[in-house]
Amino acid sequence: MSLPAAPRTVTCLVTGATGYIGGRLVPELLAAGHRVRVMTRSPERVRDHPWSDRVEVVRADAADGDQVAAACAGVDVVYYLVHALGSGPEFEETDRRTARVMARAVRDAGVGRLVYLGALVPEEEELSPHLRSRTEVAEILLASGVPTVVLRAAVVLGSGSASFEMLRYLTERLPVMVTPRWVHSRIQPIAVRDVLRYLVGCVTLPPTVNRCFDIGGPDVMNYAEMMQRYAVVAGLPRRRILPVPLFTPSLSSHWVGLITPVPAGIARPLVESLRNTVVCREHDIADYVPDPPEGLLGFDEAVRLAVQRMRDSTVATRWASASVPGAPSDPLPTDPDWAGGSLYVDERVRTTTARPGQVWEVVEGIGGDNGWYSFPLAWQVRGWLDRLVGGVGLRRGRRDPRRLFVGDALDFWRVEAREDGSLLRLRAEMRLPGLAWLEFHVEHGGTVLRQRATFAPHGLAGHLYWWAIAAFHGIVFGGMIRGIVRAAELGDASGAR
Repeated sequence: MSLPAAPRTVTCLVTGATGYIGGRLVPELLAAGHRVRVMTRSPERVRDHPWSDRVEVVRADAADGDQVAAACAGVDVVYYLVHALGSGPEFEETDRRTARVMARAVRDAGVGRLVYLGALVPEEEELSPHLRSRTEVAEILLASGVPTVVLRAAVVLGSGSASFEMLRYLTERLPVMVTPRWVHSRIQPIAVRDVLRYLVGCVTLPPTVNRCFDIGGPDVMNYAEMMQRYAVVAGLPRRRILPVPLFTPSLSSHWVGLITPVPAGIARPLVESLRNTVVCREHDIADYVPDPPEGLLGFDEAVRLAVQRMRDSTVATRWASASVPGAPSDPLPTDPDWAGGSLYVDERVRTTTARPGQVWEVVEGIGGDNGWYSFPLAWQVRGWLDRLVGGVGLRRGRRDPRRLFVGDALDFWRVEAREDGSLLRLRAEMRLPGLAWLEFHVEHGGTVLRQRATFAPHGLAGHLYWWAIAAFHGIVFGGMIRGIVRAAELGDASGAR
């Protein structure tokens, strides 16, 4: 079937643009000549993306019908890339509610096409809660009255994806591994490049198309084979894999959380989904978006490209760009008489002979492989403790070794604000009985570095937590500002460790 002619100008609304797929889809749509509108709860999180000045950004919460309706007004194609994460029935209700809001909004706005990236599901198998929820969302959108395409994919292979990083770290860190039964489930992974090509191609689908399409790469294998083939591509010795049938999804997710940077809260839905056979039953999408002449990207080549980009630090988006389940999103209280209660502050100031640019280079390079310029063992222990209680820990690292952007994950922090050369504000995403921020201000005209840690406690536990660690503030926070200044004066932005 030949492709229908694409409209000269198509306006696309991308939801979930701060996530892994959405952040990569936006530049692909722009490169295809389409106009792009981005819907996000936090417009500041897209400000530093290289495409931000080429898109229209609208603030909207996916659960707010009026806001979503306004975002959909005048749009030709809507990409629905919103997923809830977590455990228990709450995430399923959240998925259900936001899908209904979007279905109503696109119908009322007269949108011409709705595109959803869902999950590949098996026939005649009990679905995991997350596969079940993705299936329900697809049904809600297909019944919206607007022509809808649901692309159903299994494991997405690409630098920075949660699925890829889970595979990567399990394989690289465990030459001998005891594994759950799900390592023998059959999977048809797909390269992120091909996912994006299908998503962009959906713009040209005729309005009569209202259905699901299975999308997958050319290889079908189980997870154990994926680990062995990853090892070959990465130049590692063959892995020894010993399946153990007693691993529950909960135990498996905590095991994955301890070994890989992917926290248990995100690992669990991935693990639960891997229990099912996820193999394409049809390839009808090729009738509308033909395969490239060289064919779909195979597993080995997709892994090779992903590994190369990780090594070259050219990862465009990462799974950590998306919000972590349970992580705080409250902005830093700025009212000195904050109505929320007590606000603890540890503020330190240091003057330096280094130029402001040198200090900023060190500040912006903090975390990840560079560390935190003070008492490394204390930071490592805090990261381990966070992982043990299901938090993100320190192993998320950073997306880029030199530059930070608003919304970036940085170990167990997230960049909340950044003003080039002068301000970096981080919001804590580790498990805490309260909310915490860490700020760095570089003042020009006689270089001064101001460092401030702020903690808003929740209940008695929060107050006790602050005072329990108060004795270490001089070592951790005092050592940090001294280490940053020392590194700036030496002209070394990698001297934390």
